[in-house]
Amino acid sequence: MNRAISSGKHRLEGCEFKVLSDDEIMDLHRASLEILEKTGVYVEDEAAFDLFHDIGCRVDKDTKNVKIPHYLVEKATRTAPSRITLGARNQNKSYVMEGKRVTFTSFGEGVSVVDVNTGEIRDSTKADLAAGARLMDTLDAYGVCHRPISSLDVDPIAYTLHNYEALINNTDKPVSLGPGDGKGLEKIYEMAAIVAGGKETLTDNPLICASTCPVTPLRLVKHCCEIGMKAAELSVPVRFTTMALAGGTSPITLAGTQVVQNAEFLACVVMHQAVRPGAPVICSSSTTSMDMKKCDAAVGSPEMALFAAMNAQMAQFYGIPSWSGGT
Repeated sequence: MNRAISSGKHRLEGCEFKVLSDDEIMDLHRASLEILEKTGVYVEDEAAFDLFHDIGCRVDKDTKNVKIPHYLVEKATRTAPSRITLGARNQNKSYVMEGKRVTFTSFGEGVSVVDVNTGEIRDSTKADLAAGARLMDTLDAYGVCHRPISSLDVDPIAYTLHNYEALINNTDKPVSLGPGDGKGLEKIYEMAAIVAGGKETLTDNPLICASTCPVTPLRLVKHCCEIGMKAAELSVPVRFTTMALAGGTSPITLAGTQVVQNAEFLACVVMHQAVRPGAPVICSSSTTSMDMKKCDAAVGSPEMALFAAMNAQMAQFYGIPSWSGGT
């Protein structure tokens, strides 16, 4: 089992990158609770909407608005585990997410590649994804194999299944990808069970880490709800990845955007933990600022690194493992 070195440790002195003070963390937490309780979130999926109602949230059926009391947020963050194992075909390479341990993986998902033989820029294929998985498998710095590109040469209805097949057959490290929707995750889970030799083995060694995204501002869209609830039901680790765009879909200030993305994540955790308390969940962020000249996401910008650091600090405050991309 792989336990990476913890951040902030050095033989001479600490080297942590703390963007937020303790007081600022508490301010962001309280502001997030205020948004959830007074403004609420839009919940598109009917089953998720009913779930929020059943656990005590104030709901509006006409607008699909859900207002979440602070005590439900605090309950969900208490039941969410602080230690998660991302399973692998080679169990010696299973990765433990806990505390301040740090590893690396790829960013995704790309849809174009530069052909290594011709130099041509073209759509990515399943063979490209398989080659990428083999490359990540050889890189010691990569503790997890996250889907870097997509299989665009297969039937679109089943492309997430092809993505999983390309990954799981070409690495024995933990695998992460977006399953598309709840049914997609269920099918991938069945594939993982075949690889593992039975569903009963997946609880201790889950061969899939699912990823899904709410839509900023404050929208839990159907596929996000489906994946989140199905992951909890199956006890599959799931990353709720917020992708706010400061100055575009969220406030232009760093603090304002951090509050929005934190509120979105907490809403997802409440839903997820209501299905199965203690199910593995990850606080994930690909939030950045908007490039005002190109009206595009400034991936790799200094602001994105700041959001990643803030996300990690908020996750540590809640005692939930974190994952940030694009820095």
